[in-house]
Amino acid sequence: MEFSMIAEEGDDIVGFEEGRVWLPAHVLDEAWELKESLRPQQQHHHQRHHHHHRRPKTYLRGDPVPLYHYNTFSKSNSGTILYHQSRPRFQSGNKVSSVAAGTGMQAVFLDSGQRTCGTGFFLPRKAGNTFQPNKKPACSPVLLPSRVVQALNLNVHELGSQLTPRRDSNNNIRGRNQDLTSNKNGSNDDDDDVYENVSKTRWVASKGRTHVTVYFPYDHIYPEQYSYMVELKRALDAKGHCLLEMPTGTGKTIALLSLITSYSLSKPSNPPKLLYCTRTVHEMEKTLAELRLLHEYQLKHLGPSARILALGLSSRKNLCVNPNVISTNSRDSVDAACRKLTASWVREIAIENPNIPTCSFFEKYERAGSDAVLPPGVYTLQDLRSFGKAKGWCPYFLARHMVQFANVVVYSYQYLLDPKVAGIISKEMQRECVVVFDEAHNIDNVCIEALSVSVRQQTLEGATRNLSKMAQEIDRFKATDANRLRREYNRLVEGLAQRGNLAITDAWLANPALPDDILREAVPGNIRKAEHFLSVLRRLVQYLKGRLQTENVEKEGPVAFVASINAQTGIDQKMLRFCYDRLHSLMMTLEITDTDEFIHIQTICDFATLVGTYTRGFSIIIEPVDERMPHIPDPVLQLSCHDASLAIKPVFERFQSVVITSGTLSPIDLYPRLLNFNPVISRSFTMSLTRDCICPMVLTRGSDQLPVSTKFDMRSDPGVVRNYGRLLLEMVSAVPDGIVCFFVSYSYMDGIVNSWNEMGILQDIMQHKLVFIETQDVVETTLALDNYRKACDCGRGAVFFSVARGKVAEGIDFDRHYGRLVIMFGVPFQYTLSRILLARLEYLRETFQIKEGDFLTFDALRQAAQCVGRVIRSKADYGMMIFADKRYSRHDKRSKLPGWILSHLRDAHLNLSTDMALHIAREFLRKMAQPYDKAGAEGKKTLLSEEDLEKMVKSNATDMLF
Repeated sequence: MEFSMIAEEGDDIVGFEEGRVWLPAHVLDEAWELKESLRPQQQHHHQRHHHHHRRPKTYLRGDPVPLYHYNTFSKSNSGTILYHQSRPRFQSGNKVSSVAAGTGMQAVFLDSGQRTCGTGFFLPRKAGNTFQPNKKPACSPVLLPSRVVQALNLNVHELGSQLTPRRDSNNNIRGRNQDLTSNKNGSNDDDDDVYENVSKTRWVASKGRTHVTVYFPYDHIYPEQYSYMVELKRALDAKGHCLLEMPTGTGKTIALLSLITSYSLSKPSNPPKLLYCTRTVHEMEKTLAELRLLHEYQLKHLGPSARILALGLSSRKNLCVNPNVISTNSRDSVDAACRKLTASWVREIAIENPNIPTCSFFEKYERAGSDAVLPPGVYTLQDLRSFGKAKGWCPYFLARHMVQFANVVVYSYQYLLDPKVAGIISKEMQRECVVVFDEAHNIDNVCIEALSVSVRQQTLEGATRNLSKMAQEIDRFKATDANRLRREYNRLVEGLAQRGNLAITDAWLANPALPDDILREAVPGNIRKAEHFLSVLRRLVQYLKGRLQTENVEKEGPVAFVASINAQTGIDQKMLRFCYDRLHSLMMTLEITDTDEFIHIQTICDFATLVGTYTRGFSIIIEPVDERMPHIPDPVLQLSCHDASLAIKPVFERFQSVVITSGTLSPIDLYPRLLNFNPVISRSFTMSLTRDCICPMVLTRGSDQLPVSTKFDMRSDPGVVRNYGRLLLEMVSAVPDGIVCFFVSYSYMDGIVNSWNEMGILQDIMQHKLVFIETQDVVETTLALDNYRKACDCGRGAVFFSVARGKVAEGIDFDRHYGRLVIMFGVPFQYTLSRILLARLEYLRETFQIKEGDFLTFDALRQAAQCVGRVIRSKADYGMMIFADKRYSRHDKRSKLPGWILSHLRDAHLNLSTDMALHIAREFLRKMAQPYDKAGAEGKKTLLSEEDLEKMVKSNATDMLF
């Protein structure tokens, strides 16, 4: 499917409410003919009714005045639509004319292509449609109140001369964007030149607008996908940020990719790059698979001009093809094993000594030089590995190199939000990039984790061992190569930023906090010498060991903590700020490749740099024990970030458009406050369905009418535990296929499963379906999921026990027969006695005026919505959602759920007992077994064709003018 969109190209868009809709030529002409034929009725209508105009925007002296058609419609007594715009007689040349436009109004007509504010809308591109407008207006009217014109002393003659239309070589007036498509060189094509097999639609009054043809790889489109693209296009035109909540299972990913790639194709001279951020590798691969399908469709219709380079980027662990490297277990071990083979000093030694092992893939990649490039195409991680094996090149460093040339890059959140990683991977990205954070409902937590550090007793003991080993290396270099240490000292005098461009294999994690101007300063003199720096780190480690000996919970701000360090160790704030980069420099000088063994001292220096840089938005919290396990001594010192905007602020400032989207962003108005930004578009969409395939229910009591809840004073009640068990038992006997249960925490799940086992409920459940449980071990959980799917595939069905905020709740889909029912046992509030949470709540209240209760409810309900949303992944799917807690019946809790869930939550389903819920479930399943029309009836279509879009736009043309 292809459909076109006209969007106004103005740079200074204040808001989409100020946009003016531009209609196709035939719509304007039909309205004009209707107006001419009904002029007597119109005059009669004017005698009986006053004509009210919308108050136009006021522009200050010197501001560009937007030109737009000001069309108004009203209905007469007979219901006939009357067209209320006087059609001017356009004059040739650069003359300016004005006519009266109602009481106190003056219409100024300028024949120019002045840029305008606002955005446009989609209209279908129908094959073979070569409609030519009957009349092509040479100028555009501007309606301003007469008093405004007088007050501004508007010199329309001078303004008209400044806005002279652009002329071509034959002295013919041309619009700013004359054609829908552009040629390979970025110049405008002539009227008769089109891409092969691609039709065009001509538009009237297209000056100052960008034509965008949206290439959508399916024959039909959901109405919400269409609306989603419209709002996304508004944000891109505004060059601003947006928040978009799209229901799960409605094709959000393909809508995003179709619009943004088509938008880039419409700007061949300067196409914006797409940076698509996902949470998991699985989501990354799914996104690239969708993009490949779309790219094949674009190549089919546009040919070679649609070629792009798109790739996924992940860690060495996911891209390495060297069997000796990937045999290690953890990501840090793989990184260290790679550096042992590819570090610049290792390769230099290997030239003289062939017995030194190196990586053959990297060596061949280096020898290829500028020829080591990826041809255009879409590359998943598996594709990159296969390409690397075929060429004998290292796919990780090849992908790192090609990121700067790619049109689309798909990678993890951390590559933009974690400053240590972003400073290496995303440093060269240009401002014109469009950044998308998909499934971003937890983006504030990701930002906080990127700037938080925990220090335990094991960390300090490991740091002490690291310092001893580094001291031995320093002594060895003093005896063998003292000039190396001297050269490092001289370099540090000039500043860390003057160390030059490191080899790509030597580049370590970037500084977590310091900007480039700070790094250009000279490193403090008392940490320039290697042995002096180690002495400072020893004193810092010893100080932290002393602080961990406390028997009471302590909380301090960064300023007080730094003052305490300075008083007891003599380490000032500036020395702390440079610790991370100074350690990096020293490890490079000492040629250390075992970076995984030095992870502890890296953590200490990361902590030191952050605490020495930020004065607000952080707390240092020292806890001698975990309150949930008070008998086990486990002291921890935590530098906790409370302000999510600190990590994402550089992203908002650096890139012109950032899209934050998910299926669970409600309440959507809280995110701009948490992230401290002003979106130009903030919109939540509903799901259009031909049948009610979603059945949410709120269960407040069991069959014995006792209330159920996971409130702290009720969760251990035997009656609540028994009622929860009876609910599940009744459902497994009535619901076919898979059932997914979510609990509020691992500890609560363990306790309630043990209780069910003692009561005999678990054995009764297993008479109907097999039971699988998520654990905190990734391998065990993966195995449990595979067996759960096998049980569902064989027809017996199964039950999967999971935890809110866990891996399964965040990234695993239970579509089709894998999930016909999801039960949310309780409200997944955070542990409200957590010192870190309490400190964050205090900061949010004082800084952003967000009440503690509002944030806790918001956080719990977005997690609950994320859990139940796993059950419905397409419109052809169906499933039930049970919110099993009496607190969900309260409006202040329930209203925080996404609109696409609330729209299906009936009043009759708000206060159910177990037997009532069972009856509703049976009725729902019986209804879902009936055949239905997937496209929907005429009045309630959920699959739109090109013709449907065209009819919809025509029928809504009048409403869109307002």
